[in-house]
Amino acid sequence: MENPKSLEGGQKWAISLFTIGVFMAALDNGIISAALTTINSSFGVSPSWGSWGITLYTLGLSVSVPIVGKLSDRYGRKKLFMIEVGLFGLGSLLVALSQSFPMFLISRLVQALGGGGIFIIGSSHILATLPKEKQGKALGLLGAMNGMAAVLGPNIGSFLLDWSGSWHWLFLINLPIAVLLVIFGGLFIIETKASEAKRLDFLGSLILSLSILSVMYGITNLDGAKLLSSITELNVYGFMVLGLGLFALLLWYEKRVEIRGGDPILAYSLLQNKVFQWTLVIGFLSGGLLAAVIFIPSYVEQYLGVSAAKAGYWMTPLALASGVGAWLGGAFTDKKGPVKTTLLSGIISMIGFGLFPLWVTEKWEFVIASMIAGAGFGFLLGAPLNVLVSEAADVNKGTALGTLSLVRQVGLTLAPAFYAGFITAGFDRVGDEVSSRLSDSGFSSKDIPIPDISSGQPASFQEQLQHIPVPEVRHAITEAIHVSVGSGFSHLYASAAVISFFVIISISLLAFYRRKSC
Repeated sequence: MENPKSLEGGQKWAISLFTIGVFMAALDNGIISAALTTINSSFGVSPSWGSWGITLYTLGLSVSVPIVGKLSDRYGRKKLFMIEVGLFGLGSLLVALSQSFPMFLISRLVQALGGGGIFIIGSSHILATLPKEKQGKALGLLGAMNGMAAVLGPNIGSFLLDWSGSWHWLFLINLPIAVLLVIFGGLFIIETKASEAKRLDFLGSLILSLSILSVMYGITNLDGAKLLSSITELNVYGFMVLGLGLFALLLWYEKRVEIRGGDPILAYSLLQNKVFQWTLVIGFLSGGLLAAVIFIPSYVEQYLGVSAAKAGYWMTPLALASGVGAWLGGAFTDKKGPVKTTLLSGIISMIGFGLFPLWVTEKWEFVIASMIAGAGFGFLLGAPLNVLVSEAADVNKGTALGTLSLVRQVGLTLAPAFYAGFITAGFDRVGDEVSSRLSDSGFSSKDIPIPDISSGQPASFQEQLQHIPVPEVRHAITEAIHVSVGSGFSHLYASAAVISFFVIISISLLAFYRRKSC
C-alpha cells in the first residue's frame, strides 16, 4: 500500500504540472496579439487575413474542448494530458518554422487542438482524485492561471518581441516547457478515467464539431462597428443558422444514442438538468465579463490619456486581482460552497464594473475599480462553476467541463463585437459634441478644422489638435473628444455591470433548482 504522504506529494506535483500547462496554453492567444502586425508583415498578408491566426486558434479551442473532455473520461486524463501538451508543442514548433501563411494557419490549428483540452483535463483530474473539501483551492489555482494568462498575454508578448526581435521566439519558448511537462507528467501524474468505457460517439463528435465551427465562424464575422447590419450578412447569419440547425440535429441524435445505452459526446439527459443549464448560462456570462477586459488598454489610452506604449501595463492590477480572486474563490468554494461563491462573485463584479462609468475619472480611481472588477470575475474562473457542473454530471465530468468551457468561449468570442459597438457609437458622437461645445464658446465649427477621429487613434488627432492656434478652441475640442469617447466606454462597462447582475439572477435560480432536486 502506498504511503499517504507520497500520494499527497504526487498530487501536488500533478496540480503544479497542470497549472503550468494551463498557463502555457492560455497565454498563447494573448502573446500573438502583440506581434500580429509583425507576423502579417513577414508573410505579406493584410490585417483581415492576418486575424485568421487568432480566429483559427479560437475555433480549434472550441472544437477540441468538449471532445477532449470526453476522450479523457474514456482513455485516461494522464494519457490525454501528455498527448495534448505534445500536440501543443508540435504546433508551436511548426508555427515558428512556417515558411508560408497557409502553413502558419495549419500550425496554429494544431496548437489549438493541443492546448484546448489542458484546462479540462486538469480540472477533471482534480475532481476525480481530491476530496471535495480540497477541490476548490486546486480548481481556483487553475482558474487563476487561466485568467492571468489571458490578461497578461499581450504584455508578455510585447516583452518577448522587444527582447528577441523576432516573433518566432514567441512560439519556440513553448518547446522546452512542453517537453518538461510531458516528461514530468509521465513520472508524477497518476492515471484516472471514468469507471465505464463505452464505444466513442464518432458521429456525434463530427456533428458537434461542424456545429461549433459554423456558429463560431459566424460570430467571428460580426462587425462591432456595424453590429446590427452585419448580422444580416450571409456569412454571419447563414453560418449561425447552419450551426444551430446542426446542434438541433445533434440533440436528436444524442437522445437516440442515450436511449440505446451508448455513450453520447453530449449527454441529452445532462442538458435537461436545470442546475447544469443555469451553470452553462453563468459560464456564458463569465465569458462576457472576461471579454470586457480586452478593452482596458484602449480605455486607459483613449480616456485616461496613457501613452499607447504603456497602456498594456495598466492591465497588471486587474490581472493580479483576478488571480487572487480565483484563488480566494476556490478557498471560499471549499468552505461555503459554489453557490455562495458565485453569488459573491456577481456582487463584486457588478460593483467593480459599475465604478467605471459612475466614478472613474483619474488613474488611481481606475486602479481601484479594475482591481475590484478583476477580483470579482476571478472568483468565477476556476472553482465554483466547475464544481457545479461536476456535481450535475456525476461520472461524465470531462464532458460537463468541456461543455462549460465551450459556452464560456462562445461568450468570450461574441461579447467583443457587442462591446465594440459602444466604442464606435462614442466616436460617432464626437462631431456633434465638438460643434455644440464650440457654439457654447462662441465659435463656429464651419470655420475651424475639426480633427479626423474616424481611425479611433488618439495619437493622430492629438497631433492635429496642436495645429489649432486658439487655446480655447483646442480645449473645447479636447473636452468634446474626452466626453464622447468616455461615453462609449461608460456604456461598455455599464453593460459588464449588467452582465454581473444577470450572474446574480442566474445563480439565484440555480440555487432554487438545486434545492428542489435535493
